[in-house]
Amino acid sequence: MDARLYASRLGGTAAVPPSKSAAHRAVLCAALADGVSHITNIEYSQDIRATLQAAAQLGARIEEGPDGVTITGRGSSGGFVTVTRPVFCNESGSTLRFMIPLFSLTAQKVRFTGAGRLFDRPQAVYQMLFDRQGLRFEQAPDGITVFGRLRPGGFTLPGDVSSQFISGLLFAAPLMESESTIEVLPPYESRSYVDLTLAALQQFGVKVTARARKNGSVLYRIAAPQRYTACDLAIEGDYSQAAFLAVLGCVAGGITVTGLAPDSRQGDKVILDILKRCGGKIKTTSDGYAFARSLLRATEIDLADCPDLGPVLFTLGCFCSGETVIHNAGRLRMKESDRIEAMQTELQKMGARITVDGDDVHITGVALHAPEEPLSGHNDHRVVMALAVAACAAGLPACILGAGAVNKSWPAFWDVLRALGGKVEWE
Repeated sequence: MDARLYASRLGGTAAVPPSKSAAHRAVLCAALADGVSHITNIEYSQDIRATLQAAAQLGARIEEGPDGVTITGRGSSGGFVTVTRPVFCNESGSTLRFMIPLFSLTAQKVRFTGAGRLFDRPQAVYQMLFDRQGLRFEQAPDGITVFGRLRPGGFTLPGDVSSQFISGLLFAAPLMESESTIEVLPPYESRSYVDLTLAALQQFGVKVTARARKNGSVLYRIAAPQRYTACDLAIEGDYSQAAFLAVLGCVAGGITVTGLAPDSRQGDKVILDILKRCGGKIKTTSDGYAFARSLLRATEIDLADCPDLGPVLFTLGCFCSGETVIHNAGRLRMKESDRIEAMQTELQKMGARITVDGDDVHITGVALHAPEEPLSGHNDHRVVMALAVAACAAGLPACILGAGAVNKSWPAFWDVLRALGGKVEWE
């Protein structure tokens, strides 16, 4: 599906979708819990469906409804069922990395499959951990195979890799035979995502202690065996998705975003601070924020703890006077696309001035023009949405190829854009 956008006047109020990060964690904890959990305000995106299907393969009973999902968990790793087919993770890195340690607890040979660039992403952390315990871990271009039950003990992980590895171990460790520790070495990047995992574990009755050490590392101690306990919860709004509307509001003006918790632990909430540093006019409302048209100025941004904001921050930089510098952007190369190359290539079709120096990105604000050729979404949901924001904010017509990639995380994105006044046609 391709989308053709036309110059339009935007404004109004929009509700953000539920947090995909929080939903992954809630579904997984509920699947491991003893009892029945009800999870409301959940969006059945492709990524979340991958986690729901994987949870069912562990033995959880999943009942989807229009207002939420009911999950009857297994109660312990002893309740896991026989795995009879490959675990399909689609393009969801969270699903894959959260599930590998858990499925290892079945002590069965398990194969994980996926789509897109999923298996281009590095898995060296798990390869190392499985090798150290003499377990099988084989990665090929079309999947990963594991065989053998991870044993409790002391795990040491580098902090400059995806936090999904840390979270994966945190989910599995309470179900092991005895206590484990996880030491995360400095520099500790994307810690906010681990904090979301700890919050989910706490909601489902699992206790984890964290302690900072003199060497700068963080040590997590997980008693075991513990039991997850069922609970009912509503998934909070997603700051990473709200960022697209927030940037659009500060550039074009008059957009109010609802459904955001002011006390959220989501690392992507930093989008508010970034916009304020750029001169963005933001007002707090009863259940969200109002973003007014602003004269934006460049700033320096550290992407280490908020990599999902990368694409929309490329767009933001185009509308800031001066030179925006984004540091620690290297991890963007290993997402659904090479997001550095994708955003640089596509925004340059609109006249953007972007240079890349290693893991640093420099964006000089200039007036954009309508692209003379279609923009490619690179099969990447965040790239598609960031390009849509760029075109709409600049008031320019544009065609975005592969616009259906938004189904990965926000299926209603185009409907929301239309409701705000955006003129969109499908080709």
